Amino acid sequence: MAGYENIKDHGFDKRTAGERRELAIKAGKASGAARRRKADFRKTLNMLLTAEIESEEWKPVLEALGVECTLESALNMAMIREGLAGNVKAYEAIAKYVGQSRQTDADDEEQKIRTERAKRARDQEVGDSSDQDENIQSFLKAMRPTQEDLDELFADLKKEGVDDAEEAEETGEV
Repeated sequence: MAGYENIKDHGFDKRTAGERRELAIKAGKASGAARRRKADFRKTLNMLLTAEIESEEWKPVLEALGVECTLESALNMAMIREGLAGNVKAYEAIAKYVGQSRQTDADDEEQKIRTERAKRARDQEVGDSSDQDENIQSFLKAMRPTQEDLDELFADLKKEGVDDAEEAEETGEV
């Protein structure tokens, strides 16, 4: 259920504008506090992950691989170790973050074709097409002629035998 149905029995529709304003202010302050807590959490987590590790188990392995000896590197190494031990979830997590996916190139191509078809269908429904874009651009160019375009127009009129090309333009049929 969405919209009014969710709140109709809770009295929200009977509150005055001032009461709704006060509730909105409280909600805004609570939202800001929650956003600050989440930002602080991310900041702390990033700081901890980039901290250097002094583990006798991980430091020699990471140094041998030429990787920074941080908690983040150790966590990644532990995930790889779990994947090598047969943990499918660990393998899937690793594959997800290195950009590998279950989709084949054929799947990607099929998705691209479907997307293009859907776009063309939408454009036809809305009446939007690239031909119209070209027509609009031609119209706009005609509405803002360059000095060269004007010179060519007047030169053509002089060739046709019109003496005063500017006067012919003003008095010509529309």
